[in-house]
Amino acid sequence: MPGIDESREFIPVRIAVLTVSDTRGLDEDKSGDTLVSRLTEAGHILADRAIVKDDMAAITSQLQKWIADKDVDVVISTGGTGLTGRDVTPEAFHSVYEKEIEGFAALFHQISYEKIGTSTIQSRATAGVSHGTYLFALPGSTGACKDGWDGILKYQLDYRYRPCNFVEIMPRLEEHRRK
Repeated sequence: MPGIDESREFIPVRIAVLTVSDTRGLDEDKSGDTLVSRLTEAGHILADRAIVKDDMAAITSQLQKWIADKDVDVVISTGGTGLTGRDVTPEAFHSVYEKEIEGFAALFHQISYEKIGTSTIQSRATAGVSHGTYLFALPGSTGACKDGWDGILKYQLDYRYRPCNFVEIMPRLEEHRRK
């Protein structure tokens, strides 16, 4: 049965939070605040936080900065995953992925469907890995951030979660680069 194995020690990971928005600053960033609150309450470390415009180059640049930073294990973004002309977060994430984690979007939509019904179809949540860094893009609503964290990331970023989790395979994400 899946769940937390209390015999294993919790391992905090270093998480950067990215908000993609043309209109929000830190004072209005409720979704970013939600993610920061949840990850720190879980025992993880906030490695960095940034807000960038809905702009492919700006998003990609920030992702590349954090991917290159060995003090960042995970990036979670909020915003820019919709269908409007300015929503380019998924395209930016896909441009840096080495591997996509397709199951993340599938599971996110399943969880979201239980809360908002068919409106979940308007989200393009996505996840992947690049140079040993996990990348997760969530919609910009606080509800979506709660769903993504509470339903998926809280467990997959906890080393104690069984039968498997993202943390336990982190040391092997770049094994193809070692010879």
